[in-house]
Amino acid sequence: MRPIDRSEILPLGDYEQIRARFRARVIEEKRPRRVKLGEQMSGVFENRDSVLLQIQEMLRTERITSESAIAHEIETYNDLIPGPGELSLTLFVEIPDAVVRDRMLIELQGLEGCVSVEVDGVRAPAKSDPKGVMPDRTTAVHYFKVKLSEEAVAAIRAKTAKVAVCVDHPRYVARAEFGPASITKLAEDLA
Repeated sequence: MRPIDRSEILPLGDYEQIRARFRARVIEEKRPRRVKLGEQMSGVFENRDSVLLQIQEMLRTERITSESAIAHEIETYNDLIPGPGELSLTLFVEIPDAVVRDRMLIELQGLEGCVSVEVDGVRAPAKSDPKGVMPDRTTAVHYFKVKLSEEAVAAIRAKTAKVAVCVDHPRYVARAEFGPASITKLAEDLA
């Protein structure tokens, strides 16, 4: 999957004109890419459109117009685009109550090493940038890359694979299997 290029980024005024339609399309595209992992976590598998939306929304929200700042956002979010034979997963710890969330983020310390994608019973570990790991807690949002074996890629592309996202932390265990629509989206990502 190729990275987002500067030429694809719309000026704020132009983006405002298409924003409602673009957001609606990408949100619909993300539905089969989303997986619920128990009561307090969910994940979404990223693609070019989801990353482009995040860039445009960040520029809009922060009112970013300088070329250097736009380039920084593109570079930052392009890290979410999966490479060959990879999937890109954003994992969210979703606890509305701030006190409970803070306690849980401390209890979930080390979560970064406890996430995997299972393809036909074989797990591939989800890896994140170690710079974001804190020694005494975890964060509410994680960005993972999952490098798949050639066999796993072939099975997903053929849409014959059984695929699941797994969290195996001492304080939180969850497993969510993907349905056919979700596997089709992953196959598109791996094409």
